[in-house]
Amino acid sequence: MIVMSIAGVDPSGGAGVFADLKTFQAIGAYGTGVVTALTAQNPYKFFSTQPVSPKYIEEQIDSVMDSYEVEFIKTGMLYSPEIIKLVSKKVKQYNLKAVVDPVMVATSGGNLTQQDLAEALNKYLLPECILTTPNITEAEKLTGLDIKTKEDAIKACEKIKCNSIITGGHLDGINTINIDGEITIRKHELIKTDNLHGTGCNLSSAIVAYLAKGNNLENSILKSLDYVYESIENGNYGTLIAKL
Repeated sequence: MIVMSIAGVDPSGGAGVFADLKTFQAIGAYGTGVVTALTAQNPYKFFSTQPVSPKYIEEQIDSVMDSYEVEFIKTGMLYSPEIIKLVSKKVKQYNLKAVVDPVMVATSGGNLTQQDLAEALNKYLLPECILTTPNITEAEKLTGLDIKTKEDAIKACEKIKCNSIITGGHLDGINTINIDGEITIRKHELIKTDNLHGTGCNLSSAIVAYLAKGNNLENSILKSLDYVYESIENGNYGTLIAKL
């Protein structure tokens, strides 16, 4: 099974396309990668971003689709509304099943995008995807709601324009899942560690890999939460490490 990541490059290897490809391989899917932006960062500090032109992103997507039958993809850092519109167009053109990680800010603190992308994500990409995986900050941007409690997270999940999981790293480990209007809560005990760079990337790419292996959406989410939790437990170098 062949899957695709459309995301930025983190030269430290802990997040973005490089992390996605590692996760795909760990779970047993063959990963392809489309680069939307180059970044200069590491797990502890963000320096700068250099976006790729929408035209060249389109050429990368088309080149992969010309050779491979890809059904499931994930998106990460999309940088600008123009890139979001392009990716939405390609999702429809190739009938792709997309898991959207609405990346806006790096774990290391840098702003990864040209501007607030919430409006463009809500208008163009989320209506075309099968799932989005925001953290608390991203969910607040997508919904305009303040999220301080489990009840707040449920309200936000219900407001997001597609199936969603609001991850609980900043909400006492409470992960709030909404699939077809049915809310599920999955809680993990928080791990005291600095090895957290790339958690969102690993989660969304794991979900795609499990989907490609034939799991339904709910099981893919639950398996991916366990995968990420174990990867945090085994983390090093400021980032996650899967047991292979």
